[in-house]
Amino acid sequence: SVIEAFSAKHDFITLVNKQSSEAHLPGTKIIQAFYQGFDTLDDNYDIICKFDADLIFPENYLERLAHHFNQNKKLGLVSGVCYIQKKDGWALEDLTGKDHIRGALKAYRKECFLEIGKLKTSMGWDTVDELLAKYYGWTFFADDALHVKHLKPTGSTYNKTAKYLQGQAMYKMRLGFPLTLITALKLGYKKKSLGFFFNYLVGYFEAYFYRTERIVTKDQGKFIRKLRWKGVLNKFI
Repeated sequence: SVIEAFSAKHDFITLVNKQSSEAHLPGTKIIQAFYQGFDTLDDNYDIICKFDADLIFPENYLERLAHHFNQNKKLGLVSGVCYIQKKDGWALEDLTGKDHIRGALKAYRKECFLEIGKLKTSMGWDTVDELLAKYYGWTFFADDALHVKHLKPTGSTYNKTAKYLQGQAMYKMRLGFPLTLITALKLGYKKKSLGFFFNYLVGYFEAYFYRTERIVTKDQGKFIRKLRWKGVLNKFI
């Protein structure tokens, strides 16, 4: 395999094997795989990165991340931006706001990573990490000059088992129904999918009725809702 070839050539690369189901379940499986590698590390690191395997980085990518971290000691997360292949070339993967760091290419300052409680083994981990970073006073930055080619567009391999997970994540983050509805409308419109919109809401209510375990405290949830409402209102002012 590609990893075996690189690990044989470089001492700093280690192959870790993990068996899992064939189903593509975003969130849980991804972070379980991350921790499988993370748990082999010692405590001697300054920055921890979680990268997907389907990315092509510009040559100076890590150097630029290090530069940004060194320039601002309150910078908790840094990344480039994802581009996907279209018929007429590579285009920005525009699913979320420009101030959001995509789950495919996260890089965390150690102190921030530990303060937010590391990564949540749940769908929504790549949103709640940034919200908790803000809660603890950290900032983050997506450098739009760093174009990262994303070979599999986000959501392209989601299956029927995963279709309710995004709505469930909204409940777990204590966002409440009004914000969940707004988010479902926005993403359903961007994906041009009425089914996506309904599945989002079904997932939320499923988590509500089964009282699914939350991934943030009540105080953190209050902060997150206030932050999200501020973002919504700013778009109409």
